[in-house]
Amino acid sequence: MMRMRRSGSDDGSSRGSAEEAAAGAREVGGEWEMRPGGMLVQRRGWDPGAPPPEMRLRISYGSARFEVSVCSLATFRELKKILTADTGLQPAEQRLFYKGKERGDGEFLDVCGVKNRSKVVLTEDPTSLERRYVEMRKNARIQSAQRAISAESMEVDKLADQVTTIEKSITERNKVAEVQITTLIELLMRQAVKLDSIHTEGDASSQKNLQAKRVQKCVETLDLLKIRNGRLKPVVVTTKWETFDPPTTTTQWEYFD
Repeated sequence: MMRMRRSGSDDGSSRGSAEEAAAGAREVGGEWEMRPGGMLVQRRGWDPGAPPPEMRLRISYGSARFEVSVCSLATFRELKKILTADTGLQPAEQRLFYKGKERGDGEFLDVCGVKNRSKVVLTEDPTSLERRYVEMRKNARIQSAQRAISAESMEVDKLADQVTTIEKSITERNKVAEVQITTLIELLMRQAVKLDSIHTEGDASSQKNLQAKRVQKCVETLDLLKIRNGRLKPVVVTTKWETFDPPTTTTQWEYFD
């Protein structure tokens, strides 16, 4: 393999080196070709007009073993994109090793000596593992918060039904025992404290805020109902009893000597 030596001193020397490398390639009978970036590689024997041949690679990923097809002129970055479908790992989360050496994304398979049926080892990037673990813990916290909010929501539903019942009774001018209203307010305040103690993030936060607003609205409704209920006069139920005179009975007694 021949590589063009690039010099950063000036563009003229770089162009000169490229021309010399190209001339050298022509001198050896066209056995070498210029790759993008100035890299000289040995020319393959297939027809330049035909698509480059594919090769099968043996991939080792943990305990998994499988094979993939890839273009023989592909880079390791392109190989990573193919492996995403089989492993679920994004290219940035993959590390590829060939012959015990990690290969960069821009390296070409054929230049590194990868051939048909070659073995490539795939591992997951350690930073990716850490990010995935953090994400899993975050999702677990969110799910736990959602379950807690769902349970509190059911309790709020029951208390809201009781508020509706009291409101209906007072609207019909039926006085309600004041202890019933104050007890219901206390129960709602307890639900507010429970909701506030739930640590939320993401969508769970909006669900928590929604339930908190429901509790607040119920408490405000009960405060108004308490005032209206105090203005109502208790209904006194009187019963008028009908009296009857006892019937007069006469009994004739028979006397015996």
